[in-house]
Amino acid sequence: MTRSNAALHVAGDPADGKVDRTGQLHLDQLTKTFPSGDSTVTAVDSVNLDIKPGEFITLLGPSGCGKTTTLRIVAGFETATRGQVRLDGRPIDAMPPQRREMAMVFQSYALFPHLTVADNIAYGLKLQRRSRAEVASAMHLALTSMNLVGLEDRSPHELSGGQQQRVALARALVVQPKVLLFDEPLSNLDAKLRGAMRAEIRRIQRMMGITSLYVTHDQDEAMSMSDRVVVMHKGRIEQAAPPAEIYFRPASVFVADFIGRANFIEVIPEHVEDNTAAVMALGRRLTVACDAKVLPGRSAYMMVRPETVELAPAEAGGAGTVLRSTFHGHTVDYEVETNTGTLSVTQLGPDPRKVLSEGTNVSISIDPGRAYLLTKTD
Repeated sequence: MTRSNAALHVAGDPADGKVDRTGQLHLDQLTKTFPSGDSTVTAVDSVNLDIKPGEFITLLGPSGCGKTTTLRIVAGFETATRGQVRLDGRPIDAMPPQRREMAMVFQSYALFPHLTVADNIAYGLKLQRRSRAEVASAMHLALTSMNLVGLEDRSPHELSGGQQQRVALARALVVQPKVLLFDEPLSNLDAKLRGAMRAEIRRIQRMMGITSLYVTHDQDEAMSMSDRVVVMHKGRIEQAAPPAEIYFRPASVFVADFIGRANFIEVIPEHVEDNTAAVMALGRRLTVACDAKVLPGRSAYMMVRPETVELAPAEAGGAGTVLRSTFHGHTVDYEVETNTGTLSVTQLGPDPRKVLSEGTNVSISIDPGRAYLLTKTD
């Protein structure tokens, strides 16, 4: 089964016993500067990233961190000031976007309003001068896999937002790109539809085994869809790791603070060995994992996620006092005043009869296995 005569071929399809290992993407010292008055602004700063064939990578970060500019350089819509993009070992910096064997799914869908669903999907195939039989075969598979059967003759304005996004995804997939690029594709959808489309995109990507580079500012998207999340800040990569590692073993205070919610308790490590440290926090001695840069006797931050803290009513003299209690149904959020500052706590699946009222003295238990020690300056 070859790329020229089999649309929507699944990488590693057991039917032919072959595994398509194309789609390895390498970013080498990628840098992009823009003029700004008498100086320049660095949007992307010496980015190095290796993406394996079939891997789903998400670029995540605050506005202005360089994630979209990085994606546009990979796509060929921007030219790097320095550095190189390689696809399967070959430099592609001099190639125009249409020759890079990539396809992009845009935030605005970018469908042709005067074309039907079928014609939108087939557009790229016709540019490649595929035969009528190949186009028909590809269309059948695309319409079926993207749940668009029966919508072939509709115009884009007759579709819902989710249907339009599926058409955009089908159009990108039928040309069999080596790399699929996503530029915040779900930001125009409502919350419920976003959740459904996340699962749909991930299902299709895994089924086809296409290398994917996804840009979003939505942490839930990044954490739920990615093989690895690349957190960017001021044009640089702060950390590139699987979602669980990003969440529980952040590389810096910035990553810990940006991903989810976190408490930072200032401590002095008393003993550091084998990436663990002994600390005193809220009147208890704890042994916690730590970053390699943490040193004994040097002030550090112990990162504690709100859901890893337990509270219990205590007599006067407890470790803290409930300042605020907010019931959400599936969770209760507390703000607790302690001698080291205010601690955020989330209780999962609460019994509403046992929700702690404001002013309650509480004991505080931190799960040391899910705490992490970071240096104060990165």
